[in-house]
Amino acid sequence: MLLLLLSVYLPGSAVALDLTPNEQAGKRLYREGLPSADAQLTARVGASDIRVPASVLPCASCHGTDGRGRPEGSVRPPSLDWQRLAQGPGPRQANSRSYPAYDERTLARAIAQGVDPAGNRLDPAMPRFELTLADQRNLTAYLKRLGQERDPGVEDDVLRLGTLLPASGPLAEAGQVVRTVLEDGLAQLNQQGGIHGRRLQLVVADPGADLASAERALQRLLDVDQVFSLVAPLAPMLDPQLPALLERHGVPLIGSAPGSGGSSQIFDPLPGIASQMQSLANHARNALGLGPDGLRVVYAGNDQALLAEQVREQLRQGGWAVPVSEAFNGQAVAGQGIVFLGHAQAFAELAAALQAEGREPYLMAASSQVASAVAGLPAQWSRRVLLAYPFVPSDWTEHGRAALAAVQRRQGLEPRHAALQVKTLCALRLLGEALKQIGRDASREQLVAALEGLHGVETGLTPALGFGPGRRQGMAGAHVVAVTLPGPRFTAVAPYQPLPLNP
Repeated sequence: MLLLLLSVYLPGSAVALDLTPNEQAGKRLYREGLPSADAQLTARVGASDIRVPASVLPCASCHGTDGRGRPEGSVRPPSLDWQRLAQGPGPRQANSRSYPAYDERTLARAIAQGVDPAGNRLDPAMPRFELTLADQRNLTAYLKRLGQERDPGVEDDVLRLGTLLPASGPLAEAGQVVRTVLEDGLAQLNQQGGIHGRRLQLVVADPGADLASAERALQRLLDVDQVFSLVAPLAPMLDPQLPALLERHGVPLIGSAPGSGGSSQIFDPLPGIASQMQSLANHARNALGLGPDGLRVVYAGNDQALLAEQVREQLRQGGWAVPVSEAFNGQAVAGQGIVFLGHAQAFAELAAALQAEGREPYLMAASSQVASAVAGLPAQWSRRVLLAYPFVPSDWTEHGRAALAAVQRRQGLEPRHAALQVKTLCALRLLGEALKQIGRDASREQLVAALEGLHGVETGLTPALGFGPGRRQGMAGAHVVAVTLPGPRFTAVAPYQPLPLNP
């Protein structure tokens, strides 16, 4: 339903220019490889003229939606900015070749035959397209406007960011904390002059209580409010839809969407649950002496089934002989160590079921899922409960502590929400670093590339964060903390160690 709604209201990425019908058709051809007529357009690739649908290799796939070119390996697509291509008389230089300026006729020849105005052969990686006269004119018309086009949310003096935060219901308090931290952080940046002369504006939409209202709220953010990117949203009912939506419309998200299954557009500052479970399993092997068949994966709730299987597969790749993940329905699960995925109440019920059967395995879980249940566990579970924490107070530098305390003081925030505050501050820090790198002529595509290029970002509150091509979580792994009961008291027993990308 969400994608259907957005396909009606969002024509790809919303435009800042008022394009003519011909320019709109040229934009569709440039970005999607779709001609104006119903017939399929093909591209010829390489010396052997292999034919593939143009939609597989649209111009934007190499030259970028902004036309500036995206170097990849030895291939360096040139900028398609028309002012540069058609820049007066005299020789031009690109990829070590000299050529005169392009005009409409020589541009058409370059697209069809792969030669520049001087007759030099273009890079063999460039596809050749046999366009109709109408499509060639449409494409040229759009290329003449391409350098003037801006992505949604980018204005002369404002850059708009969006988020989804509940104003009522069980997540309302968390939503208010996130909103307060975001507004405070952007206010601090704006007091320093913004980023590249633009003031950062936050647009907040309430996702409401169900999927339908969340779909409408997101639609407004993208279609009406025209936000540039999303930051730190809190709308778990939307998580499964987000990957397809964000990738289709090229909208980056900096923050957590734990139920999304991952997306090239989602950059999560902190590790996912599966990565945290891997650190717990490593501790079970190295410090607790559990053998390869000592772990069981248990989940509570259908929404955790896919994640449970993902965790099981990662453990299996790490050398564990883990049977099929098991749904918890009140039973006392067998095993020396139980890797639990689900909510706090079910975790407490699992502990009670095991206690009733006289079993005391190690119980391992992510602190973000079950921490609220720990205080109510009986003393027999002391040091048998192991929790994964992406960061602990020992990660905090003097500067990081001061920055967090300053936000809490300015906004009257309670320290009991420190984990949520830190998570939001990390998202803001990564977004700010990436925006500074891409310069004033910002695009969503550039933002994604800049985020991919962030490495070793020191937040003062977490281990160093960073991403990369194919890597969309700022950390891989977690601290392991043992719980002493009664109390509870928490003791770090294994420090954070970055996990390899492929276990």
